[in-house]
Amino acid sequence: MLAVTGTATTALGLLLAVRPLSSLTALGIYTGVSCVVSGLGDLLARRDRAGKLSLIIGIGWVLAGVSVFAWLGRSLQLLGPFVAGLLVVTGAVKLLELRRGLSTDRLLTAAFGLSELAFGLAAWVWPDVTLLVVALLFGVRTAGFGLSLLWRGAVAARRGSSAQVALRPGLARFRAARWMAAGVVLLLAGATLVISERFRQGIPVLDGFYDAPDVVPAEPGQLLRAERYDGDLPEGLTAYRILYTTTADEGVPGLASGVVAVPVEPAGRPTPLIAWAHGTVGVARACAPSLGRNAISTEGMPSMDALARNGWGMVATDYIGQGTEGAFPYLVGQGEGRSVLDAVRAAHQIDGLDLAPETVIWGHSQGGHAALWAGQLAPTYAPDVEVVGTAALSAASDTLGMAQLVTAHPGALGASLAISFVLAAYSRTYPDISLDDVTPAARTLVKEAAARCTSEPGTLLTVLTGVAISRDTPILVHDPATGAVGRRLRQNVALGPWPAPLFLAQGTADEVISARLQDEYVARLCAAGRPLRYERYEGKTHMGILEPDSPLNADLAQWTEDRLAGLPQQNTCQ
Repeated sequence: MLAVTGTATTALGLLLAVRPLSSLTALGIYTGVSCVVSGLGDLLARRDRAGKLSLIIGIGWVLAGVSVFAWLGRSLQLLGPFVAGLLVVTGAVKLLELRRGLSTDRLLTAAFGLSELAFGLAAWVWPDVTLLVVALLFGVRTAGFGLSLLWRGAVAARRGSSAQVALRPGLARFRAARWMAAGVVLLLAGATLVISERFRQGIPVLDGFYDAPDVVPAEPGQLLRAERYDGDLPEGLTAYRILYTTTADEGVPGLASGVVAVPVEPAGRPTPLIAWAHGTVGVARACAPSLGRNAISTEGMPSMDALARNGWGMVATDYIGQGTEGAFPYLVGQGEGRSVLDAVRAAHQIDGLDLAPETVIWGHSQGGHAALWAGQLAPTYAPDVEVVGTAALSAASDTLGMAQLVTAHPGALGASLAISFVLAAYSRTYPDISLDDVTPAARTLVKEAAARCTSEPGTLLTVLTGVAISRDTPILVHDPATGAVGRRLRQNVALGPWPAPLFLAQGTADEVISARLQDEYVARLCAAGRPLRYERYEGKTHMGILEPDSPLNADLAQWTEDRLAGLPQQNTCQ
């Protein structure tokens, strides 16, 4: 019996050790069962006692176990903070032992207490990593318990069930081992704190510029605030940071921020505007590009040398909900498109700027999705904005197809980030979607990932945890093509029409946006009679398509010149 039980338990432990989400779920169920059994045990053991306290305690344990089952997702979300708090409390208690005087045993206890405090602080800051560690340890502990059963079975078979193996290490050797263990644990705890602090460095901090004024106009596209922007601009440009009104996806007024850059040397004519829609940087409020120095930069943006050379200006929105309060519309077409168009309206209200009415929209990745929606919405939402062309580069055009691809390949780098960003944004935007659509054990991971920006070092932890759970339970409870999630993803695929010329570009080696999906999206538009120009760039990756040596730069600059000149565009559908 010991051999059979030990083998099964060891196998289960090894399986849980490499499947963190399953391990967390098993731990939650185990905790609930333990509470119920403990409560029933208390009630049975104390049935002859008259005290009400024992009755209340027993009932309390049973109710606690039932609660763990009923709200398993919430219970697992509380597990990380509980572990952190437990470590801090036990560490502090061990340190308090020093008040009774210094001795070898108390110093050792204090050393372990310091390490527990350090691990507790790290666990509080990184709850998602803490949960994965807890899941791993639960699996390892289960496997260890199984191995102990196998050992007991082997000993019983050799020496009889009553045989015992007494291990009596020398006292000096035992104390030396304790000091060595204390040193190793303290070293690990110190390294954990240092690494934790390094990962937290570089987190953007909001300033008062993004605070809503006392009076906010209901009309979208109104400039509320403007100030000089001193970021790392392409040569020959000067810039302003702006705060303006826009419209949230549900139709209520909202605020957005952005940056407007214009040539330092006037060209002797009004300056045409390029409306830039940035790619994925996160979904948290502090991820706004205008907070940093690269809102308009040669890094990760195409044809930047063409701006000053050709006398073009650029307005780069942060979108609603980044910088400002509100629900960030990640891959939510209406919110993205309105933020882009209202940024153009606001830019025209900056004192001292002479801007031309013509506007060309550029966007990359998520911004390509935003550009498609802005060009599609312009005639109805912002007819006063004269859009003469829309360029969507490596665009997240087919949101549904992308979601299906990501869930089919969960081990791909960034897959967990993409799922987390979409679920966080959609749950804040649509009433029929919530974090209940996420597997209970993965909800903390999704919430923590959605609270980070891609520029933060801590995002590396999110990517690594995503890889760690890639072969485990899917993050989503249901197939993303079904239910409310699937319906909303389909709703956010831009299908036109686009009154102005449309240009789509795609790298064939893109590791984020599948070239096959882009080909299928373009074929779908062509079949619907949408004229467009589609260019594929051989060997170019998702960001490589924007590098200075990419042929896209020259193509995009020439295409933009042609749009501003009013020339017709070739329809590659034909």
